[in-house]
Amino acid sequence: MESIPDPTLPFIDLHRHLDGSVRLTTILELGRQHHLPLPAWDVEKLRPSVQVTKPQNSVMEFIGKFKWMVGVLVDDEAVRRIAYENVLDAKQEGIDYIELRFSPWFMAEPHQLDPKSVVAAVIDGINQGRAETGMKVNLIGILSRGYGVDIAYEELNALLSYSNDLVAIDLAGDEAGFPGKAFVPHFRKVREYGLQVTIHAGEAAGPDSIWQAIQELGASRIGHAVSALRDPALLQVLREEKIGIETNLTSNVQTSTVPSYAQHPLRAFLEAGLLATINSDDPGISGIDLNYEYRVAAPAAGLSAQQIRQCQINAVEVAFLSAEEKKQLLEQKRKLC
Repeated sequence: MESIPDPTLPFIDLHRHLDGSVRLTTILELGRQHHLPLPAWDVEKLRPSVQVTKPQNSVMEFIGKFKWMVGVLVDDEAVRRIAYENVLDAKQEGIDYIELRFSPWFMAEPHQLDPKSVVAAVIDGINQGRAETGMKVNLIGILSRGYGVDIAYEELNALLSYSNDLVAIDLAGDEAGFPGKAFVPHFRKVREYGLQVTIHAGEAAGPDSIWQAIQELGASRIGHAVSALRDPALLQVLREEKIGIETNLTSNVQTSTVPSYAQHPLRAFLEAGLLATINSDDPGISGIDLNYEYRVAAPAAGLSAQQIRQCQINAVEVAFLSAEEKKQLLEQKRKLC
């Protein structure tokens, strides 16, 4: 029987929000330390307030579960801690390479932190985690659409102050309410800085959102892209231009973006030759990890062992790494096997 995931290939997560990956125990500890009005004071009673226990009605309802994930970020030290613990948790999962993404404004807002200081604290925590674990980690900054164009500029400036510590910029949040066309100037600046572009698109909006992300924002990867299947011409462009698809099976079911694993388009994406990958999105909110997505969610979505293996191969190809770094990742796995 074939192993899932394939142990001879790197185990990679390209789409994980570090502010959606906060340990429940950490929420409780920070809540006690800072006398916060948490809804409960033990893990199991807290869980329904921060984790999805049944499908939500929309993406925005799902995002509501972030309330206490970011609500405990009372100072830069709390931000540093959760970034650091993200790296330790990824190592514990057996992940070989991870790209963690975060919105400094979203994290700063509950306690009016300085977004630039949030970026610095995230970088500090990630560096500490790297040093202790040897994990290969890259950071993606997020512009949160829902705050509007002006705040997105402020958020972008905070991120670009540390551009050498980032590999890409993302656009996330209320896709239906804040279309990507308003953020074209922001991503022109992103590309001027030499950073890659990945965009949440085709999750809460249709194929036009994905077209716009590619043509106007310069995306080389798309987060979710669920609606792409409705447009054959778009599928052709995604395939021919080798646009990476960051698929998140469980969160797409939990946000009611798709009705079930079995109706998820990932299998069809792979059959169409797209560079689709398997990722965890917000494991702290979804109550899963990357192993679950590979071993439970992907087979439930109809993927064969070979198709799941192809997702691992695709993840190497579309990772925001140099050719030399990709080669090293592959060689390290071969040595271990």
